[in-house]
Amino acid sequence: MHAVNSDLSHITAGGGRLLTGLIRFLLPFICCILASCGNQDKRDFDLNVFRYNEASNISGLDPAYARDQSVIWPVNQIFNGLVQMDDRLRIQPCIASSWKISEDGKEYTFHLRQDVFFHQDAVFGTGRQRKVRADDFIFSFDRIIDPATASSGSWIFDHVEMIAGKPSFASVNDSMLVIRLKSPYPPFLSMLAMPYASVVPREAVMAYQGRFARHPVGTGPFMFRYWKEGVKLVLVKNPAYFESEGGNKLPFLDAVSITFLSDKQSSFLEFIKGKIDFISGMDPLYKDELLTGEGLLKPEYRQRFELVTQPYLNTEYLGFLIDVQKTDGKPNPLYDKRVRKAINLAFDRKKMIFFLRNNIGTPGTHGIIPRGLPAYDSSVVFYDFQPEIAKKLLSEAGYPGGKGMPPITLVSTPDYLDFCKHIQHQLSEIGIEMNIEVNTPAAVKEMKASARLPFFRASWIADYPDAENYLLMFLSRNFCPRGPNYTHFSDPSFDRLYEISMNQTDDSVRTGLYRKMQRIMMDESPVVVLYYDQVLRFVSRRVKGLGSNPMNMLSLKKVRIIH
Repeated sequence: MHAVNSDLSHITAGGGRLLTGLIRFLLPFICCILASCGNQDKRDFDLNVFRYNEASNISGLDPAYARDQSVIWPVNQIFNGLVQMDDRLRIQPCIASSWKISEDGKEYTFHLRQDVFFHQDAVFGTGRQRKVRADDFIFSFDRIIDPATASSGSWIFDHVEMIAGKPSFASVNDSMLVIRLKSPYPPFLSMLAMPYASVVPREAVMAYQGRFARHPVGTGPFMFRYWKEGVKLVLVKNPAYFESEGGNKLPFLDAVSITFLSDKQSSFLEFIKGKIDFISGMDPLYKDELLTGEGLLKPEYRQRFELVTQPYLNTEYLGFLIDVQKTDGKPNPLYDKRVRKAINLAFDRKKMIFFLRNNIGTPGTHGIIPRGLPAYDSSVVFYDFQPEIAKKLLSEAGYPGGKGMPPITLVSTPDYLDFCKHIQHQLSEIGIEMNIEVNTPAAVKEMKASARLPFFRASWIADYPDAENYLLMFLSRNFCPRGPNYTHFSDPSFDRLYEISMNQTDDSVRTGLYRKMQRIMMDESPVVVLYYDQVLRFVSRRVKGLGSNPMNMLSLKKVRIIH
């Protein structure tokens, strides 16, 4: 096994026909080692294989449908776009070596690298690979926009100018791409770092048709090799990958092995036994086993595992549909913003985070914009635990001690039942009777999107690292079901500031405008911000180079395995 490992590093450093021949010879053996039945401990111990479990089975590996984290993570290993984000969410070159934005903020000119090739595949004929050209991005972007593709990411190009019914994507030559916007839109560059904007080859999409999602061909550090649905997905090193680190070609791993154990207890035991290399997030199943009450890794695990944590661009909140005056023919108490403010002030977020999340997360007292974004302002507290003021507001609304106020119903998913019960108990102490209705995630999502939930639990995970992504939830033109304004908040001053901010190229000025917008919105209390989440990763000590970022993106190209 050691001989195979050293041969692979030798091959990666080589080139030409010898490289191609040896890689073709060795990859089937790697795949057999990873995918065949046999002893897992002996299978990949001496190879540099990163192993993780995905509890949610995935439907495909096409970046056009990379909406959920379960799909985004493997897609991010297989594909590249024009730009990428580093762990501090700064935009960095990727296939585009450089770019220029016009003074009016509408035109983006990208200069492409000349050493980027699609993965080897039979669709490219005898050469079996092809260099990426500017036209490939035009094909890829047109495909995302095409209604026939039904991509969940078509919205990322909503700001692109349309000329004679066609989006303004143009290739000056093979290495220069120009994109023209209708109007300035500062978040656009960061949106191009999303998996949706990955480049795909026309030949493979056309040849495989609907099977492209199960036979992906990209440019990324890892190539698709094996997939048994519900069991295992295997990606292997791309020997022709274009990026390097410290003079060494990336990636450092030989392969990535993804299992699909749906039972979280089973996957946790696999992690404890050392058969998978990391788990992400905090599940009630294992949080008390691994973490102290203060949110630290327990001493008995520190020799084997590392806890990596940082702010996560995810805000957990309760939402009110604020334009509903009556429910079941009776006045809706939640229509009165004094009642909404009373709910905001009636429960202790700090206690909730401590007891229910082992102190992982930040109490949501500073608005909808989470920690990790420049517009987050810890100096401004909108709502904290102040039950006496909550009682006063209830009295002013005509419900002294809650008398005369009909019960309200909070709709949630099962995962958040503990949080709902905590809030239910504390609201009862100021006289508010709250019922809890538990539904499936799909049902809650559908009812929320169709404006049928007067009071609901939700979360917003950033699609791209700009506070605009959170504030657009409150634009008048984004009322659901047309957009993500699930609360139906509407304010002309808020809308006007949004338009001004989108024409502002100075980041610091835009941040100031975002904060003004948040103050307007929070004063009306269309939401109850519960907490700002944290990225939480439990990582085997044998894994080196696994970074972390506030988007919780998984990048494996710089990871090494220490045996």
